Amino acid sequence: MRIRRVYEEPSADDGLRVLVDRLWPRGRSKQSAHVDVWLKDIAPSKDLRTWFGHIPERFDGFAARYRAELDANPEAVGRLRELIAGHSRVTLLYGAKDSEHNNAVVLREYLLGERDRHTDKA
Repeated sequence: MRIRRVYEEPSADDGLRVLVDRLWPRGRSKQSAHVDVWLKDIAPSKDLRTWFGHIPERFDGFAARYRAELDANPEAVGRLRELIAGHSRVTLLYGAKDSEHNNAVVLREYLLGERDRHTDKA
């Protein structure tokens, strides 16, 4: 599973391209974005996104709060897990300019951690 900015040109090896933002990326048409699935419900809430404001110093707090939102949203997380399970390659797309401090980074870590926890139980 990889993450990429939705404004980057798609790559042939992106696999399933999943937009994980609540808002459609400004200035990007559906055709040019090459988004296969848009999961608005997996994105951080409007209140959390507004609080974070892409201020790097708030990222740790944002990440903790976003993980709590994901824990409280098993339907959206389950839907994304099902999509991931059905594809050998999945690319999570985000619109933020900061490649290190965004929801896709947290979401990827969350999903990989969840997968590891499920593997440990088996």
